[in-house]
Amino acid sequence: MYDIKALYEATSAQHAVQLLAEHPQAQIIAGGSDVLVQIREGRRAGAELVSIYGIDALRGVSLEADGTIRIGSLTSFSHITKDPVIQKYINVLGEAVDMVGGPQIRNIGTIGGNTCNGVTSADSASTLFAWDAIIEILGQNGTRRIPIQDFYIKAGKVDLQPGELQTAILIPKAAYEGYQGHYIKYAMRNAMDIATTGCSVNVRLSADKKTIEDMRIAYGVAGPVPMRAPSAEHTAKGKPVAMETVKEAAKAVLTDINPRDSWRASKAFRQHIAVVLAKRALETSIRLSGGTLNE
Repeated sequence: MYDIKALYEATSAQHAVQLLAEHPQAQIIAGGSDVLVQIREGRRAGAELVSIYGIDALRGVSLEADGTIRIGSLTSFSHITKDPVIQKYINVLGEAVDMVGGPQIRNIGTIGGNTCNGVTSADSASTLFAWDAIIEILGQNGTRRIPIQDFYIKAGKVDLQPGELQTAILIPKAAYEGYQGHYIKYAMRNAMDIATTGCSVNVRLSADKKTIEDMRIAYGVAGPVPMRAPSAEHTAKGKPVAMETVKEAAKAVLTDINPRDSWRASKAFRQHIAVVLAKRALETSIRLSGGTLNE
């Protein structure tokens, strides 16, 4: 059933990088919820695999001394949803990954695998974009960190060079302190379905809750890779907390997104849904931040 040429088990992140250097054709396998399906379908037949699943150092969520939230790439979706650091500071990420597949997939699937696949429909991706996440990567030349916006290159391709391993996802304190967010996934079914469109919004209000000091909005399946909507963000920043502001910002996303026609949904339908989701997610984020919306 599974045509695998060889399986190498890494004992540490550095050992995984060493194995990748020794076996240039090898591919990383973590939880296996994507890779094993692809092998079974014949798309990776005869693959050499480097398993990182036993590296506990790449698993878990922690709060670093400078307030950065560090999420190990091997952290499962279930762990993220239940983690107290996530629940306290960026609960919307836990809510987003809780929409991935079913319980079995969420128990085995990892945040690193979800982002390294490079697919625009990943439920974690748009929320991580909205949190200004930073990707940590280990290679033969050491560690590098890049913004998640630069990590995604094109559909199905991310900025992982040969022999490199994603080790963590970092959320800087400045990206989450004072913000509240909400993620909405639109799919044809309520469970076990890939997003037709996903929208994640974060908001920071002024002390008196009357002004939108900052707003970040990001989408999945609104283009070939997850993306921010800078026109909508600019439309909302510095504006009063009011339904008029929400509606104007939601309409502005059409300037930024570029969804495609597919068997799941037409471009026109995705554009319509993108505006609706932006409005609803922004409304909810404002209310979570303590703001009051009046018509």
